[in-house]
Amino acid sequence: MAQVKKGLILINTGNGKGKTTAALGLALRAAGHGLKVLILQFIKGPWKSGELISIKKISQIEIKSLGAGFINFKDGKPAPDNLQIKNSKDSFNYAKEIVAKGAHDIIILDEILNLVSYKLLDLGDLLDLLKNKPEKLTIVLTGNKAHKKLIEIADTVTEMKAVKHAYNKGIKAIKGIEY
Repeated sequence: MAQVKKGLILINTGNGKGKTTAALGLALRAAGHGLKVLILQFIKGPWKSGELISIKKISQIEIKSLGAGFINFKDGKPAPDNLQIKNSKDSFNYAKEIVAKGAHDIIILDEILNLVSYKLLDLGDLLDLLKNKPEKLTIVLTGNKAHKKLIEIADTVTEMKAVKHAYNKGIKAIKGIEY
């Protein structure tokens, strides 16, 4: 197994596609070098996405969909229901336990930035998790609108910018491309 000396904090953010896809690519790269990777998906529900199906075939990578599904919106603002609120808290508490155990080389917290921007997770709680992570653990955060305090403590931040998207032409999500 590869030896990780110091873990990093990486952020994939922005309004464009590719945040989760980039994190999954990193997971594949890390697995190729013998690193143990865990992907925790915070919003995606229990449906079978392509990544969920594929990653189950790679022994070095574990993936868990913790979410209750997409967050409800009303008048353009997040309007989570009670299940989504409870699920967000329970999922973050689970992530804290897993991070504290230090059993992984990389943990990807997929869409966790959305929980912060939707006010389903307190920014301070996420900052505490990152500041107190095991030294050798790399954590990858994905989602829209990374808070400036998260950007400040991150080692690497990549912003995906939407230039053009097929959805704007009326093309619905395509299996294998969008999910």
